Amino acid sequence: MTPFATCRFVVVDVETTGTSHGRGDRVTEVAAVVVEDGRIEDGFQSLVNPGRPIPWRITELTGISDAMVAGAPRFADIADDLAKVIAQRTFVAHNAPFDWGFLGMEFERAGRPDALEGTPLCTVRLARRLLAHLPRRNLDSVAWHYGVEIESRHRALGDARATARVLVGLLQDLERQGVDSMDALHTWLARRVVRRVKRRSALPRWADDRGLGPGA
Repeated sequence: MTPFATCRFVVVDVETTGTSHGRGDRVTEVAAVVVEDGRIEDGFQSLVNPGRPIPWRITELTGISDAMVAGAPRFADIADDLAKVIAQRTFVAHNAPFDWGFLGMEFERAGRPDALEGTPLCTVRLARRLLAHLPRRNLDSVAWHYGVEIESRHRALGDARATARVLVGLLQDLERQGVDSMDALHTWLARRVVRRVKRRSALPRWADDRGLGPGA
């Protein structure tokens, strides 16, 4: 049993040139925030020269331009330092498959395929189970739910810091449900959720007769 209080987490966020590392998109910025012993501390942050142009739509979203990354290190130059921060910690991200996939590709190219180990923990997945009442579970919505201010949206460090605070809120909610260790969390995540669907009556309701639908 590994209680949350003794867990070592590293919350990671990457900014990229696009959405598919399989089609050649690359990392333009990475940040890692450490969550341990109830503390949230910056662990690593750097712009990254992706070795390819950044599309204008990405620059509009993130504010990261070709000029900003022209003098930044290549990923291979920062791989060892970033790997040290990630090592022996549970990797966490909001939409973890995205960040994990991009970093896995970058570490592979840098000759460090061993840098990512274990299974990532996704705060989107946790939010879908714990915060099903929210209309959306993107970082903006979940951060708002926990009263977390995002200092710099769509920048790696700002998003990683916000995700770290969201993680703390999610873990506290889990503990209230009796899920207080990583072993219990994996069991809870593996449990199938059965949602009951209320059958609509074939008979019209008064509101239906008036043509009023849900949310009218």
